[in-house]
Amino acid sequence: MSGNTFGTLFRLTTFGESHGVGLGGVVDGCPPGLALSEEIIQRELDRRKPGQGGLAATARKESDTVRLLSGVFEGVTTGTPIGFVIMNEDQRSRDYSAIKDVYRPGHADLGYDAKFGLRDYRGGGRSSGRETVSRVAGGAVAQEFLRGLGIEVRAATVELGGIEAKERDFAGALERPFFSADADMVRIWEERVRAVKSAGDTLGGVVELRVSGVPAGLGEPVFDKLDARLAYALMGVGAVKGVEVGAGFAAARLTGSTNNDPISPDGFLSNNAGGILGGMASGQEIIVRVAVKPIPSIALAQQTVDRAGQAAQVSIGGRHDICAIPRIVPVLKAMALLTMADFALLQRRMGR
Repeated sequence: MSGNTFGTLFRLTTFGESHGVGLGGVVDGCPPGLALSEEIIQRELDRRKPGQGGLAATARKESDTVRLLSGVFEGVTTGTPIGFVIMNEDQRSRDYSAIKDVYRPGHADLGYDAKFGLRDYRGGGRSSGRETVSRVAGGAVAQEFLRGLGIEVRAATVELGGIEAKERDFAGALERPFFSADADMVRIWEERVRAVKSAGDTLGGVVELRVSGVPAGLGEPVFDKLDARLAYALMGVGAVKGVEVGAGFAAARLTGSTNNDPISPDGFLSNNAGGILGGMASGQEIIVRVAVKPIPSIALAQQTVDRAGQAAQVSIGGRHDICAIPRIVPVLKAMALLTMADFALLQRRMGR
């Protein structure tokens, strides 16, 4: 199976399934001499665990305890591949036995059968959101590398269940339920989640990422644009259905005179470009928004077919989130970190 490695110079390869023995990965290309420990990686993993969003969380309990296997000696990276593993502890495969021959709407079941002729039906196997735990671990390594370059990635929820936040306080987002960018939205979003949960349904939302400290010129023109690679990285997360940079789709409704960002001797006067021009960083803050679809596992009956092509109905039991937010927020941050680390190494290789 291809598609398990991300990056060119700073590379992450992941392995494992939702209900297998465990998950893990290998980070290759990380420079030597960076301070790194299991505790550093664990801090990021803990932000992805259930319980970060209260009412939105799954009942599955995993400690997500990481164990470093290689690439670190006496607390610093050696420049060799960094291997890590995270064991599964609370998988309940029996929850999926009743639907093992039925295609769940909104899931990858049909695609896996069509491509491979078989699939791991236990929690979605490799297509499960649980796979992203390895991405967060890899992103934690990338974050330590970028820290030394002064590049920081922040992420926060700016919309949940169709209700948009009014403020953008990224500094306090990590301490709030839902990783909300607006403290006043927490109660409103909790009420929305409670109502949808009682109806047996699920919700989507929007996450915004901001990347600061990026030097102008980082990125490549034409086929390897920084915004294109960021979009590729973020769209590679299972629940993501759309990515926009800067003004995004709103730019299509503007005129050139209002969409262009004027430049003064003191710098740019606006940031509709989202910090990227011609595929390269402009030196401004990079701003990206990500559309996250509702969790497809719902308690309501849905029309589908079985593996034989016969009509069927399915309602999904088991333990599931009501929304991928907030647990997807550190995952999206990790993918942005991995992208920026890769581009930083590419820039270094070219002597810039």
